[in-house]
Amino acid sequence: MEQTQAGQGWAPQACTLPTAERPLREAEFDALFADAVTEVRQVAPGRVRLRLRAEPQVAGRAAELAARETGCCSFFTFTLTAAGGELMLEIDAADEHAGVVAALAERARKAVGGRA
Repeated sequence: MEQTQAGQGWAPQACTLPTAERPLREAEFDALFADAVTEVRQVAPGRVRLRLRAEPQVAGRAAELAARETGCCSFFTFTLTAAGGELMLEIDAADEHAGVVAALAERARKAVGGRA
């Protein structure tokens, strides 16, 4: 979901999601970020940790979106962890796709406004 140099979308060449479906997927991420993210933390280049509202519906929604995203963008690794009353979604990718993760983190920060 990285902005290309030509400005024609967010997905890098490695993404197999059809171009027509990419704005819909971006909107799904934006909605999840706006509705459920309470904190955004860049923990390393190419790795971001999102604290989500610890609710079963949020966990299911995040897991379903992550599963669909890895189906077309296999360079992502999503780790959803529920422990101690907290829900975390960690997103990471190899160095060559670190910019994609940074772009997702920035979208999450913008979506949650002053909350993250």
